[in-house]
Amino acid sequence: MVVRNRVREMDAGQVLHVLADDPSTKRDFTNFCRFMGHELLAQRQRDDRLEYWLRKGG
Repeated sequence: MVVRNRVREMDAGQVLHVLADDPSTKRDFTNFCRFMGHELLAQRQRDDRLEYWLRKGG
């Protein structure tokens, strides 16, 4: 919900870097981007920290 609200405030093409610690976010961000027309640019896991880069669709 926090990410969805943040993305709404962004302009098309802007990139959001998200830090998470919940393993289910991998599925959640993949689905969110697919359904909302955004692009999941990259994802990375370092220990228990997950990182995502999402580009807002236009």
